[in-house]
Amino acid sequence: MPGVREIQQDEVVEAEIRYLEAMIARLEAGEEDPEDFRVFRLKNGIYGIRGRPEHHMIRIKLPVGRTTPEGLRVLAEVAERYAENRLAHVTTRQAVQLHHVHRRDVPKVLRAVNAVGLTTREACGHSIRAITCCPYAGVSPEEPFDVTPYAERAYRYFLRHPVGQNLPRKFKVAFEGCATDHARTPIHDIGAVAAV
Repeated sequence: MPGVREIQQDEVVEAEIRYLEAMIARLEAGEEDPEDFRVFRLKNGIYGIRGRPEHHMIRIKLPVGRTTPEGLRVLAEVAERYAENRLAHVTTRQAVQLHHVHRRDVPKVLRAVNAVGLTTREACGHSIRAITCCPYAGVSPEEPFDVTPYAERAYRYFLRHPVGQNLPRKFKVAFEGCATDHARTPIHDIGAVAAV
């Protein structure tokens, strides 16, 4: 049974999606400022595609690079159903991208991925992007402790947090638990490495 916090989060997500649907309707009726729509869609992980204004690329964040079997199934389903090429592109920043999704289908994609604990929020634009984690976190014999709970907490803290919304540029964070730097912390804005 979901807790109060999950229910409140679901209400926030649904309100954002409804707002997006209303913006799309106003945009298509010529009543919405395209620049306001651009700003809102970027905060929600939705890129424009040059030359095809009615199509978008959607970037879906995998929190600290993880998802469930149900999450994978939904990602496959939305790629098959809504991406023009029926493909999902896995990025080096632990996200999944769907290309050429028609504008009218974007809210459907957002509802589907949010229902399985994934999000597109702050997946593009000048925000705190995906917080990544060592792929061996929690199973590596060389880590002093598992950094995953710290990465997950940071991810949850900054998701929709005002401090991470309008930065001068995108901001990247990585957590590493191993002596070997699999997360490539020096190329991030913040790289947290486990130490006792």
